[in-house]
Amino acid sequence: MAKVDPRAIIEEFLDSHDLDYERRDEETFLVTLPGEKKLQTHCALVVGDYSLSVNAFVMRKPDENAGKVFEWCLKRNAVMYGIAFTLNGVGDVYLVGRLSLQAINENELDRLLGSVLQHADSSFNPLLELGFASAIRREWAWRVSRGESLANLQEFKHLI
Repeated sequence: MAKVDPRAIIEEFLDSHDLDYERRDEETFLVTLPGEKKLQTHCALVVGDYSLSVNAFVMRKPDENAGKVFEWCLKRNAVMYGIAFTLNGVGDVYLVGRLSLQAINENELDRLLGSVLQHADSSFNPLLELGFASAIRREWAWRVSRGESLANLQEFKHLI
């Protein structure tokens, strides 16, 4: 039985789902997942010797309530498929996961990237509210004072 190259499976999956991606090198796929709350989630798929790792940026380090942000993320980890929230060295929030190379197929890639998209998108506004409420209020006030559009801030109107 011929061994199938996981890179070929990944590339075929990304092409068949019309996902925007580029190859950084032979092992790395940089994928852009479209969302609703978080308009884009940038995700790296890295093929290693034994596993595929996924790393997706969610948001930068919170300006305030960091403990509550991190607690919220830890609680959410318990219900997620194949991924978990984590922090980088400066406190930015990411989603990370691993999948055995032997498990890579269209269904598993769909589950894994679907999980990344679902959790990055559904978590975005709650995390912004916890970690950036003061900045949102300042932005709202600045826009009101200048007659600027509040259209993309309407989801945060309850914070004002």
